Amino acid sequence: MRYRTFTDHDYAALQALDLDVQRALAPAFDTLAERERAGRLHTSLPALKFYERSEHSFVAEDSGVLHGFVFAQSVWQGDRPIVLVRTLSVHPDAPAGTAEGLLHATVKSAYDTAVYEIHYPVPPTLRAAATAEGAVLTGAYAVTHLGTRAQTAPGERLDGQPSDDERRTPPAQGA
Repeated sequence: MRYRTFTDHDYAALQALDLDVQRALAPAFDTLAERERAGRLHTSLPALKFYERSEHSFVAEDSGVLHGFVFAQSVWQGDRPIVLVRTLSVHPDAPAGTAEGLLHATVKSAYDTAVYEIHYPVPPTLRAAATAEGAVLTGAYAVTHLGTRAQTAPGERLDGQPSDDERRTPPAQGA
């Protein structure tokens, strides 16, 4: 599997992939009102143009066939930039590990641009990928901290290891 940035030559394949994913998620997708269908799709022309330039969005390709995509962008949170994953979609028939590879491509691109936090939603289909990236849960989002920030990051660790806060907190008396 190859993970790469995409270009305008990929737009039609991305739109077809997005439609296939939506139909798999909701078998009655085609019976929904046009406005509802359009609202569930992630690949409008303006969105594709925006994410093509984001530096953190990728497609998963094997033998010329797209199996998934991740759309992410760099944003400022307070006094530092983070990479925010907008969506990660994988075709139901995609090879195992496709979601993990897409997420890892985004984590690597963040690191390569000196951004050390990646925020993304964690549906059940992404939990293994988030765990593999050493993410912590903060509410409904997972955060992957890169470098030394990973050692002191707040939140529930997905890999089962205690957080720094848990290691520093003495056990309760009488426990």
